[in-house]
Amino acid sequence: MTKLSELVNHLFEYKKTSNQDPIINSIEMDSRLVKNGSLFICIEGYTVDGHNFAKEAIKNGAVAILAEKPVDVEVPVILVKDTKRSMAIIANVFYDHPTTKLTLIGVTGTNGKTTTTHLIEKILNDAKKQTGLIGTMYMKIANETIETKNTTPESLALQQVFSKMVEKNVDTAIMEVSSHALHLGRVRGCDFDIAVFTNLTQDHLDYHETMEAYRNAKGLLFAQLGNSYSHQSRKIAVLNSDDQASKEYEKMTAAQIVTYGIDQKSDITATNIRITAQGTSFDVNAFGKEAPVSLKMIGKFSVYNALAAMATCLVDGVPLEVIINSLEEVEGVSGRFEPVDAGQAFTVVVDYAHTPDSLENVLQTVREFAKGDIYVVVGCGGDRDKTKRPLMAKIASELGDFVVLTSDNPRSEDPKQIILDMEKGLSDQHKSTSMIDRREAITYAVKQANPNDVIVIAGKGHETYQIIGKETSFFDDRVVATEAIKELLKNGH
Repeated sequence: MTKLSELVNHLFEYKKTSNQDPIINSIEMDSRLVKNGSLFICIEGYTVDGHNFAKEAIKNGAVAILAEKPVDVEVPVILVKDTKRSMAIIANVFYDHPTTKLTLIGVTGTNGKTTTTHLIEKILNDAKKQTGLIGTMYMKIANETIETKNTTPESLALQQVFSKMVEKNVDTAIMEVSSHALHLGRVRGCDFDIAVFTNLTQDHLDYHETMEAYRNAKGLLFAQLGNSYSHQSRKIAVLNSDDQASKEYEKMTAAQIVTYGIDQKSDITATNIRITAQGTSFDVNAFGKEAPVSLKMIGKFSVYNALAAMATCLVDGVPLEVIINSLEEVEGVSGRFEPVDAGQAFTVVVDYAHTPDSLENVLQTVREFAKGDIYVVVGCGGDRDKTKRPLMAKIASELGDFVVLTSDNPRSEDPKQIILDMEKGLSDQHKSTSMIDRREAITYAVKQANPNDVIVIAGKGHETYQIIGKETSFFDDRVVATEAIKELLKNGH
């Protein structure tokens, strides 16, 4: 409970319509969640303007409104230039700066964020630390799991979550930080201690427009580590030295830098990499200390994710032996190079690969162990970066033996047009077919596969839905593939 004046006094410039100074019990930006004693913040979004819901918020118990434009209500209104920026400040004050009370690790990059955050979480838990996790698949506060809509929630929701983490005695919070979240200011007020960079490849150009703008958006995470060297905390940037963008991020941050990589000289380096259908092994040199590592996860990209997690946890004070033991136990992360086994004589792998680079990584890994043909079932999302569509098909046709182009959340776009865009990238004379229905596409690939062949179903990974138009329906690649295999086996194949 805080007086309204105690919150708004932290804002440099504002106008107040009343001298009333109510006690604020909660802060909300969704009028449906408002209760007695709430401060309601009007956010002008892409589809909905919160100013239109001010009266509804008051009916539900709001005692004050934070707005960018005048609203005709009976309670005090605080007028500011930018409610999103003001919300980040006020939320931080109301929840008593929770990220200063725990270690906050932010992970950004095009690919590998989810796997890397999960590996870090596993290592820290094994090191007897209480953790929180915020990511694409869900949020975790100690042992409690909560579903999420965005990879990175708005600043208010974040401060609410971090406050709960502090209540639950969380030592370390690990967070996926998307370029959208950084660009839209959702992580303002988050006091990051360690910022981790995985890689930068083409994605989200529908939003950022250029690769330079996309790179710079991610760079905000490293710039926001601050410019001072305090007694209280040590700020570290963990960078992938094999990625060119790291050179730019070095310039953007005042923090100390720890590097990891395979090809370039790094603080933590992997050598003698050996990839099989069962896993991946390598030798690691971490600040001069050498040790063998044997992962159950497959592929060179898994080595990069392991190195990023390793570097982060070393920085956080976990011994190398504990880190390696943890990594060696990990079976994998949901929807990331996840095998589907229903007793068939061929291999089926489901992967979240939805960028040209991630698809290339997955297919190159499959090439390392495939004894038969490689079938690639792949689509591209609607209302998203159109320039990557032919690139995805090109990579699928160059590294796969047979390509099945299909739908992957077409949203408001015509799925036929998305497939036509992809078809432009198919290499000449390549064996391929196009099927709008994703279930039909997966079933087709399963029926075609012979013993020792590999089917890669790319794009959706852990997702359990398909968005067609405005309708969202249940769809899980793993479930559909399992059903298709069982049907095949039932018919004696």
